[in-house]
Amino acid sequence: MSSVDTTPATTEGMTAIFRRVLESDDVTADSDFFLLGGDSLIATRVLSAVARTYGVELSFEDFVLAPTPAGLAELIAAVG
Repeated sequence: MSSVDTTPATTEGMTAIFRRVLESDDVTADSDFFLLGGDSLIATRVLSAVARTYGVELSFEDFVLAPTPAGLAELIAAVG
C-alpha cells in the first residue's frame, strides 16, 4: 500500500507544505521560499515532502527555478 497521494498537486497543498517546513503562516501562493528565509538545506525538506505526498522527484534546480507554492504546483502538474 502506497502513502503517495494520487491527487494532483495544488497551490493550496504546496502552500501547506511551505508553511509546515518554514514554520510560518505568512506563506501565500506567490511567496518566494528563499525570501521567506528558506535555504538549500530546508529546501530538501520541501522536496522530500513533495516526493512523499505526490510521488514526484524534483531536483534542487527545479526548486530554484520555481521557488513559490504556485510555481512548484505547476511544475509538478507538468512532470507528474
